[in-house]
Amino acid sequence: MAKIVTDVVCPFCGTLCDDLEVKVTDDDKQILEVYNACVIGTEKFLHSQAKDRLKVPMKQDEEGNWSEVSINEAVEYTAQMLAKAKKPLMYGWSSTNCEAQSIGGEIAELCGAVVDNTATVCHGTTLIAVQDVGVPSCTLGEVKNRADRIIFWGCNPAHAHPRHMSRYSIFPRGFFTGKGHKARKMIVVDPRTTDTAKMADIHMQLEQGRDYELLSALRVALRGAPLPEKVAGIPRETIIDAAETLKSGRFVVIFFGMGVTQSLSKNHNIDIAIMLTKDLNEHTKAAIMPMRGHYNVTGSGEVLGWQFGYPFSVDLSRGFARYNPGDSSSNDLLRRDEVDAVFVLGSDPGAHFPISSVKKIANLPSVCVDPHYTPTTAVCKLHMPVAFVGVEVGGCTYRMDAVPIHARKVVDAPEGMLTDEEFLKMVLKRIKEIKGVA
Repeated sequence: MAKIVTDVVCPFCGTLCDDLEVKVTDDDKQILEVYNACVIGTEKFLHSQAKDRLKVPMKQDEEGNWSEVSINEAVEYTAQMLAKAKKPLMYGWSSTNCEAQSIGGEIAELCGAVVDNTATVCHGTTLIAVQDVGVPSCTLGEVKNRADRIIFWGCNPAHAHPRHMSRYSIFPRGFFTGKGHKARKMIVVDPRTTDTAKMADIHMQLEQGRDYELLSALRVALRGAPLPEKVAGIPRETIIDAAETLKSGRFVVIFFGMGVTQSLSKNHNIDIAIMLTKDLNEHTKAAIMPMRGHYNVTGSGEVLGWQFGYPFSVDLSRGFARYNPGDSSSNDLLRRDEVDAVFVLGSDPGAHFPISSVKKIANLPSVCVDPHYTPTTAVCKLHMPVAFVGVEVGGCTYRMDAVPIHARKVVDAPEGMLTDEEFLKMVLKRIKEIKGVA
């Protein structure tokens, strides 16, 4: 016989769909089917059942040969590496729960490490802009129930957040949006003709890297001031039409992604996007929200904020928290040879960092804590497999709108496999012993 686990939270993207149903065997050992999830979310669950999944720690010797080690040996190597390093880098944290993130912060403080998450190569610029000018935001529930004007700027939710439009932003019928997509207007700003752009009422196909100019032009259009014939490749009439469409709405929401955060001007793009939201609030109700991609990257920023006052790139090497993105960011530290050990959990910098940074990781004492084989596990000296957060262990996670949601355990982890939290607690205990801290 099989049973259905209901109200499961998807561990893929920052949308954190919480309406999934998972069919499992009676002994809670195997996932049979996943209902309601997108194709990527479904694969996330089923991939945890892979028959070739690593179940014991693996360590690489000086010749590059891998061999099995015990959990205690893995804990000892990790603890010795972090305790003896002068300035270790502890990176990732975006695909684990907040409980593990908080213990990671405690280890970082004890070892004088730099603790950083995936925002450093994603929405870190958003966080900088929010610190500069604040942010008028809302929850996804408010978007579903109230928003009738939606902008997707520099993002492609049809591929990156596949259920975002169906659950919250375009298609659902809410309390005050009873006609669903028929009562909404959708504007997409993207230099590419994406699948999201093909659905738009207005597609503003701007010239790449000129987001700041177009955002400025929309602010000008809202004020009714004169514009040149074209801005960023967009005709004046289209800009005015978009501005009037937004002004005529009851609730405008701007969703933005890495097309804005990592293009020319970076955090200044977000500064002016937030100011555009402020201007819209003089005509109607408006909010803005980043399309956070990693599962619990928002939670990582929240936890670091509670612990140290800063959401990413936190340098604890002097015994107190310092924050200077561009100086204390992971890639900058690696490329300047400023760190002497690397600890990675809940991320894959081997697949997403520049090759110059990956080579540095490969040449340093390093540990990667990950349920899977990844490009990062291939270059690290120790690969520690753990239970899959969101599938084999629950915990606190944060949705892209900073709403905390408790993830549910669906099946048991393989026998003897630790969770992130359990492994980190063992490492913390051993580091305290090495340093003689009570």
